[in-house]
Amino acid sequence: MLLTPEESINIQNNIGADIIMALDDVVKTTITGPRIEEAMYRTLRWIDRCIAAHKKPDVQNLFGIVQGGLDPVLRDICVRGLVERNLPGYAIGGLAGGEDKDSFWRVVAQCTAGLPEDKPRYVMGVGYPLDIVVCSALGADMYDCVYPTRTARFGSALVPEGVLKLKQNAMATDERPIDPSCPCMVCKNYTRAYLHCLVTKDPMGSQLLSYHNLSFMARLSRDLHMSILEGRFPEFVRGFLRVQFPKGDVPKWVHNAMEVAGIDISECCTPTNCQHDAMEAAGVDISEFCPPTRCP
Repeated sequence: MLLTPEESINIQNNIGADIIMALDDVVKTTITGPRIEEAMYRTLRWIDRCIAAHKKPDVQNLFGIVQGGLDPVLRDICVRGLVERNLPGYAIGGLAGGEDKDSFWRVVAQCTAGLPEDKPRYVMGVGYPLDIVVCSALGADMYDCVYPTRTARFGSALVPEGVLKLKQNAMATDERPIDPSCPCMVCKNYTRAYLHCLVTKDPMGSQLLSYHNLSFMARLSRDLHMSILEGRFPEFVRGFLRVQFPKGDVPKWVHNAMEVAGIDISECCTPTNCQHDAMEAAGVDISEFCPPTRCP
């Protein structure tokens, strides 16, 4: 099957979506060498063909996709090239493909800094709640991911503290809802014990967990959005991290990303975490004294 930029846009014009994506050449971020550069320049060439083929620019918003792997120079070239086209919105592609988290957030930060603030900035393939909060702090606006429904099929429910695994034997006698604070239909009507029975035997279990997980993500998005509108986003981030990491073991990459975003999360970290960063800045290696979660 041959899919050209022109045919891709023609299909999306016929579907009638409000937002349509340019055809890009995407490679895994774990790949190195000339293939990354080849894909980035091909993506830039294809965006012009997509623009020329777009028949409904007044009603459908064509987003370009920033490529370039983990190479900051290639990412910068692609960002500048897409911004010159003055598109309705921009996506950051090629991430969430196995790269380390420290590289992940740095690419997002670089791209959002170079893309227009008055246009939507969309991180493709990102759906973990922690990643969404971090990327939002770095300036991203939109996300997409199959994570809420995929993890539901594996018997896991999203909760403020992280993930609740309903297949575990301990769930068999737990009469509580998935999340007592959740207003969704599943939490109002089903216990963990009942869902445990379903997810191990009946496809209905994954459907109910999908319903809950989508409800969780919708509430997270709403609360995050409202905190920005009301000027209390830093407080929202700190509250989110306190619940996710009650022991104060916030990953180093999150700490670094929040520092770049200008959000102080020191109160969410244990004193050991803060001292670790001070020692690192001084060039002193103390990793042998830190728990594995602190020094990945």
